[in-house]
Amino acid sequence: MRGVLFDLDGTLLDVDVRHFLSRYFHALELVVAPQFPGVDLVPAVLASTDMMQRPHAGVTNREVFYRDFGARTGIDLHVEWPIFERFYREVFPTLGTDYGPIAGAREAIAAARSLGWRVAVATQPIFPLVAIEHRLRWAGLADVEFDAITTFEVMEACKPEVAFFLQVCSMIGCAPTDCVMVGDDAGADMAAGALGIRTYFVGGGEAQADYAGTLTELPALLQRLSYER
Repeated sequence: MRGVLFDLDGTLLDVDVRHFLSRYFHALELVVAPQFPGVDLVPAVLASTDMMQRPHAGVTNREVFYRDFGARTGIDLHVEWPIFERFYREVFPTLGTDYGPIAGAREAIAAARSLGWRVAVATQPIFPLVAIEHRLRWAGLADVEFDAITTFEVMEACKPEVAFFLQVCSMIGCAPTDCVMVGDDAGADMAAGALGIRTYFVGGGEAQADYAGTLTELPALLQRLSYER
């Protein structure tokens, strides 16, 4: 069995990440922060997000975030998470203005499927599933069924940690050497190559990758790789 791992932001979704994060934190400040008077919310979220991106074998990213955020703020997210859940369901969808699909994304996924490949959304797992589902909707992929989606609820590592890529490969039932990682981040995404995962770079500039090109060109590569033993 073969698998293809797609990054989301900048790979399947045409988004200016800095612009998006500015919108996101501004919305958190306006909508969520007033629910926790006396708490400097955004710096705490940033610090706890940083903790998620450090090695923590055997513990989900969500639990790392909950623990660290609780220690910093005194807020028990096991109890208070519904406030954030409402934000992600009601406010987060409004942040997608100006973002949309990247050319060739749907066709590349369909090509992988037609070849019998497993397909994973291998986005940085610092968001809950509900937020990633909205971003897939912005990318025009809400109706696509994926074999795995990396969310902070299930993942126990972040990119560029080797453990992240190992877990995704395990989730789709494929050996790393039978997978291709497609992404636009030369550091976070192309780090998959350390495991023998083939790497396909779709970003600007240079990267240490096995292949480089556009999503429109990806189906031809997958076709060639399908014939390899």
